Amino acid sequence: MKTVLIVDDSRTSRRILRDILERAGYKVVGEAVNGQEGYDQYVKLGPDIVTMDITMPVVDGLESLKLIRKYDQNAKVVMITAAGQKEKMVEAVKDGAVEFLSKPFMEESVLNALNHC
Repeated sequence: MKTVLIVDDSRTSRRILRDILERAGYKVVGEAVNGQEGYDQYVKLGPDIVTMDITMPVVDGLESLKLIRKYDQNAKVVMITAAGQKEKMVEAVKDGAVEFLSKPFMEESVLNALNHC
């Protein structure tokens, strides 16, 4: 069973993702509300996959992605974007993001992205 860490400052987004993932048989091992917490949780929990929102307070998703990939170059991080974040998606690919999801979440695209990991 693959383990997932959800990093998103929106409680609603975290809940929706958790529901989709748990129904599909993933084990959500942790949640974080900003990129710094996401990095700390990654180091502590060592999940198979991270879903990472781009826009968050304290440390954003792109910075957190860099920190995680510096710590573990094989980390599988799926970036979550809102509409109109094209340039940030390009940057995330350069920094090692494996996949992208956009809000609002469609169950099928969430599962396709995670299966790709």
